[in-house]
Amino acid sequence: MTRILPGVIAMAAIVVASNILVQHLFGQWLTWGAFTYPFAFLVTDVMNRVYGPSAARKVVFAGFVTGVICSFIGTQIIGEFGPLVTLRIAIASGLAFLTAQLLDVAIFDRLRGGKWWRAPVASTIIGGTVDTAIFFTIAFSASLAFLEIGNDVGWANEVLPMLGSGPNAPLWISLAVADWLVKMAIAFVALVPFRLIVTKLSPNPA
Repeated sequence: MTRILPGVIAMAAIVVASNILVQHLFGQWLTWGAFTYPFAFLVTDVMNRVYGPSAARKVVFAGFVTGVICSFIGTQIIGEFGPLVTLRIAIASGLAFLTAQLLDVAIFDRLRGGKWWRAPVASTIIGGTVDTAIFFTIAFSASLAFLEIGNDVGWANEVLPMLGSGPNAPLWISLAVADWLVKMAIAFVALVPFRLIVTKLSPNPA
């Protein structure tokens, strides 16, 4: 456990920071949390490359527990429009994180024998896409309103041009697309720290 403690701490820090920063808008389509959360995939991939999939899964579960605690705290804090974290947000966040991160671990492990960049790129792109799809659909889709009858997400289902200039779609689709684009950009930016950290921690980073 000691060897993966830095990974556990890093994952917990990213989850806590993202839960705080998601409360603050960045432009019209994003929150500041969109720029910190994708680095959870970097932590998972580094742990997977250096210590293997079992260690990576332990780090993922540590992040999941941290997220559950953050969600519980958020439900107890009442903001201008009600609790900072609703039941739908809590379910969406937990399910998206756990599913996407474990998928990331599995894909990375399957591709670990190829070029050094292939496993982190493929696992992060697929994991990040699944994460975005699960979170925004569960949290905001009108078709899942039965999950929390008292939570009005009508604002997220207002039909507007996608990202301000595309075809008409519910607002939450624009939010999801913007979030996904950030995840994809960071997936490639994170290759630099991935290579540097793995090289430092492992004598055989390939």
